[in-house]
Amino acid sequence: MPETRTYSLFPEIEPNKEYMLTCGDIHNIYVEESGNPDGQPILFLHGGPGGGCGAKQRRFFDPKYYRIILFDQRGCGKSTPLGETKENTTKDLISDIETIRKHLNIKKWILFGGSWGSSLALAYGVRYPEYLIGLILRGVFLSREKELDWFLKDVDQFFPEYYELLLNHKD
Repeated sequence: MPETRTYSLFPEIEPNKEYMLTCGDIHNIYVEESGNPDGQPILFLHGGPGGGCGAKQRRFFDPKYYRIILFDQRGCGKSTPLGETKENTTKDLISDIETIRKHLNIKKWILFGGSWGSSLALAYGVRYPEYLIGLILRGVFLSREKELDWFLKDVDQFFPEYYELLLNHKD
């Protein structure tokens, strides 16, 4: 079995605020803020599709310095309706990010994205570069045809025994 790793994260914190924002005709997105309300704004963009945010993601950032903003993308996590794919395109998600920025009256911010979140951060940056201080990207997934083919068809070639366990829901 894979070894257990420990990571250096900031201490656990609770959100200062939690709320739902209406986006489009059918979606309500969950947003939370933690850390320093007057700090440098940073928005965490989770992976997916279908992922969501949790307490661990708050711990990536120094709460004394950053105004930490997490949200669950359309159809994910605490956003409603859960699993909804209607009105749930990349363009819609970029619009949601901009809705959050305007709602919070943020002039410029940093976007932090991993996997699908990195693709979304890049797409937002292309559309709204004037509102960015910068991007922090990890596990970059560009959603190109070659990457999608590998993800959907060829991923089982690496560690096939673990892939089989995953498919069969075994520990």
